[in-house]
Amino acid sequence: MTYEIFLALAGFALSTVISPGPNNLMLMASGANFGFRRTIPHMLGVGLGFPLMLVPVGLGVMQLFELFPVLTQVMTVVSVAYMLWLAWKVANASAPGEGSARSTPMTFLQAAAFQWVNPKAWTMALGAVTLYATDRTLAAVLWVAGTYVLMGCISTTTWTVLGQQLRRILTNPTRLRLFNWSMAAMLLGSLLAVFWV
Repeated sequence: MTYEIFLALAGFALSTVISPGPNNLMLMASGANFGFRRTIPHMLGVGLGFPLMLVPVGLGVMQLFELFPVLTQVMTVVSVAYMLWLAWKVANASAPGEGSARSTPMTFLQAAAFQWVNPKAWTMALGAVTLYATDRTLAAVLWVAGTYVLMGCISTTTWTVLGQQLRRILTNPTRLRLFNWSMAAMLLGSLLAVFWV
């Protein structure tokens, strides 16, 4: 891969991971509710989970969806159900010390698993592989995945810090609740992509 192509890939990767979407909205909400340190497993789940999903997608997993179209419908149902659960979790999050035992940050495995049902993640993976790993070799796919690891570090850190900084404004439980419900509504709004694609 030439230097110019790598720069183009890095720009593409950064623009796709840093734009608002389900992962970034949840990271911002987690930063606001739980702080940076407690959000690190969630950040790692997103930052490593997506590139780990991209590799099998780049090596041919999408052909299964072409061979078995029912898998697309199954993936849509699973995606919607998981997004609804995540929106509920975000809406009902509470700041530490408010006594909600069920309010916890997303774990590494939850965040990594989410990549497989995130419509934006599938679109990003297909776009990146189509444009920058045209020969579908393992080396080309790994270059793309590695670039996403680097750009994912920038994105996950940015959105979590943004949420953490919002914490100063959200000291009032009513404001925090309103913020959480707004984040949950935006997360549900991202489901529109599932129905109108």
